[in-house]
Amino acid sequence: MASEKPVVVYPPAADGGRRVRVDGQFLGIAYGPLDIAEFLRRAGIEDADEAYVAATRLIEWRGGGPEAWGTDQDGDFA
Repeated sequence: MASEKPVVVYPPAADGGRRVRVDGQFLGIAYGPLDIAEFLRRAGIEDADEAYVAATRLIEWRGGGPEAWGTDQDGDFA
């Protein structure tokens, strides 16, 4: 996969998972940055890791950035 293809990470669902799409194709549900890194590696970005996920401008984060996963104890998104 060429790195210019858009990556979209959607807002967390009730279970904390976030849908991930690359170039419009659904790759899976991520439950943390490590999951996104694995999806990107499978898509051809071999150097993807948690630091890459947090820093790259390739990813469009919707509903919070790489730190937003699931809900806190009050039911608010963390």
